[in-house]
Amino acid sequence: MGLAVLHEDVSDLIREKIYAKEWGVDGPIPSENELADKLGIARGTVHKGMQALVDEGLLVKQRGRGTFVTKPLMARPSNTKLMSFAESMDEQDIPYRTKVIEHVMRSASAMCASMLRIPEGADYLYLTRVRSVRGKPVMFIESHLNMVACPGIERADFERESVFAAVERTSGQPVGQSDITYSACVAGKTRGEWLECDEHTPVLNVDQLVCLRDGTPFEWGSVWLPANRCVLSSSTSRA
Repeated sequence: MGLAVLHEDVSDLIREKIYAKEWGVDGPIPSENELADKLGIARGTVHKGMQALVDEGLLVKQRGRGTFVTKPLMARPSNTKLMSFAESMDEQDIPYRTKVIEHVMRSASAMCASMLRIPEGADYLYLTRVRSVRGKPVMFIESHLNMVACPGIERADFERESVFAAVERTSGQPVGQSDITYSACVAGKTRGEWLECDEHTPVLNVDQLVCLRDGTPFEWGSVWLPANRCVLSSSTSRA
């Protein structure tokens, strides 16, 4: 690689090996000494390049074993069945813990009122949660909940009951359909803190508006998933 190689070059090389699937998920990569010898550069440069990828979440160091390509903690199957993230994790037998961060009544802005079809200035429930798998946060969830459609939902224990379950219990209706938008962005300071990642870490933002069977919107919100801990998967067939 030459004398002018920088640790960013090392990061790029390792990242490309992983993205090209030459070094697989949950598998070890060469040691710092091996890479330094192979590339003909100082071990300190290799260490710095690898550490950047550890900070990024692409690699994980295991004491006494080496450095490994990070394995996502959960997968989100994508299919035609509307499921909450909690239901999806239950279906996959993934044990998780939910922590409520905020649970407050707020007055609806013009945008929120329009999305939930409630009067501007009306109360709605603003709910934020962090969901963790094996002690690692895998999603930060923000929900704006329609208390008119779901009377008494503000009294639900959201660390033990999912939003969908609480909605069906308080509204007396099944969940109907949702409009979902996926976008890639960086975590930002606040979400980065709750997701225990750098504010520049790439995350997947899932924006959704979910309705009851009669078409009444009950939840307008977002789910933020660190790209290195969660994946979306799907299984399709060509008829």
